[in-house]
Amino acid sequence: MQIEGHLKGLKTSERRALERTFRRRVAADQVVSPELARHLTELSLAIGRQVGVLLTRDGEVRNVVVGDAHQLTVPDVGRLRGGVGRFRGLRWVHTHLRGEPLTQDDLNDLILLRLDLVAMIEVRSDGLPGRVELAHLAPLTSPNLDAEDAAQNWASGAEAIEEQPSTNDSEEPFQRVESPDIHRLDFDFLATMRALEAEMRRVVGGSERTGQERALVIGLRSEEAHFSETLELVRSAGVVAAGTLRSKAGKVHPRTVLGRGKLQQTVLESMRRGATVAIFDIDLKPAQARAFEDATGLKAIDRTQLILDVFAQRARSGDGKLQVELAQLKYSLPRLTRKDAGLSRLAGGIGGRGPGETLLEIGRRRIRDRIRKLERQTQRLSRQRDVRRRRRSRRGLPVLSIVGYTNAGKSTLLNAMTASEVAAANRLFMTLDPTSRRLRFPREGEVIITDTVGFLSELPRDLVAAFRATLEELGDADLLLHVLDAADPRLDEKRRAVESLLEELELGHLPRLRVLNKIDLVDSSRVSEMARQLDAVAVSAVERQGLGRLLQVAEGRLRKAPSLEDEGMRDRPDEAPFGLDMPRSEH
Repeated sequence: MQIEGHLKGLKTSERRALERTFRRRVAADQVVSPELARHLTELSLAIGRQVGVLLTRDGEVRNVVVGDAHQLTVPDVGRLRGGVGRFRGLRWVHTHLRGEPLTQDDLNDLILLRLDLVAMIEVRSDGLPGRVELAHLAPLTSPNLDAEDAAQNWASGAEAIEEQPSTNDSEEPFQRVESPDIHRLDFDFLATMRALEAEMRRVVGGSERTGQERALVIGLRSEEAHFSETLELVRSAGVVAAGTLRSKAGKVHPRTVLGRGKLQQTVLESMRRGATVAIFDIDLKPAQARAFEDATGLKAIDRTQLILDVFAQRARSGDGKLQVELAQLKYSLPRLTRKDAGLSRLAGGIGGRGPGETLLEIGRRRIRDRIRKLERQTQRLSRQRDVRRRRRSRRGLPVLSIVGYTNAGKSTLLNAMTASEVAAANRLFMTLDPTSRRLRFPREGEVIITDTVGFLSELPRDLVAAFRATLEELGDADLLLHVLDAADPRLDEKRRAVESLLEELELGHLPRLRVLNKIDLVDSSRVSEMARQLDAVAVSAVERQGLGRLLQVAEGRLRKAPSLEDEGMRDRPDEAPFGLDMPRSEH
């Protein structure tokens, strides 16, 4: 047990008196005992400095801290008892030489460090304890908010955290208690803490039992559509959105991502809503993520990490899992820290004279080795896919590849056209592994139709690089079916995002047919106009509307391709029904 803080100039007798503080104990229901309070005030008057103690729930003195005449700093409290529905299990009791009220720093420490409470004891001129003031988090009941509700209601402000904390004292997030002296302080500490923690656990509900993480979704970009997409990603990841926080200014703190006031707000709401994760709608620098986590105790997840998590959940094939792992490792390498690797041990021995490698260096080296191995496997995967493509080419089968923004209905369209049962749902990136089926056109021509991973605006570069072997499939397509969601208000923006990514992948030269899907969700008077403006074929994959017209148009585009001309597709009456054969996976 050591005394911390501003110790320079203290006499030996004063140091010993401070050390005797560790012998004191406080009853479970007391904030501080009269005896300990008098001991602190007498010491504080004698040395002319503030003195503080951190007390555990058991009433033991964990830390003794000395400041100067005006302030003192709370020591590192680690992550003791840090969890959903729980405070830190520590209370901060300190002296004020002039009896000034609790400062803003005191209240910041209360929230940012998740303390049980903070208390100030006035030092009277005779050394006895005078006025006492304490503060703890005020109770607040907040209803649960799941990710789907958040995605639907965030724009109207439902469960959104206000931009700035209220300046009205009656609405501040603290509850204050004052007493003229320590003997008249009427406050049952243990009962109050238990009641507050029970209320927080009640707010969390059953999420702990189900193992679902609860997150605060933090928007730092001004575009509302971008934030809406982040909430959709949260829903697709299966995370409970406990609340949302938007920054109107859109400013990013260079060190901690959020400013001190917003950090306090974030921690306060995470405690009240039982959140353990903060999800950002931007990408964070490794140092920013670490600083935010150290300041708040919350796990920081940025946009790229969220997308990678969704991909990891969707990957089913060995190829898909390999590519996701490669992207995850490239993302995590610069974020490997001492905390992750542990630097308390060294590895040396024969062939490694000197200090050897730290565990951090070993961790980074192993990740680099794994990345190189996965890259070699990805290259083999690319060669294998190339062999399969050449085999299909020799058989003279044209290829249609379905592309489009994630959740535009690509898999549903594939199922409708080929009578398949590929997994499809109203979630982002439901399809990750490419799926191929055979399809017979009305004029007896057979083609291969392939469903691919959905696109996303600002898709992480590491993810694009990792999935390049998969996306290479698009390079041999004779026709791209670009599926658009007719009911999406961001249709034009998403169309441009897909076309931009195709250009980035050097696929912009491929012939393209736009397919306006989900017309059953749009007023019929608008469908024709939208199809005309976009030069698209209007369909509803769910209702199986317009599929015949889609196949006729696609066949007309493909008839110009040499592969179909060589196959000698025969002209048939336009009213002939198109045939669907039994779906077969193309390996």
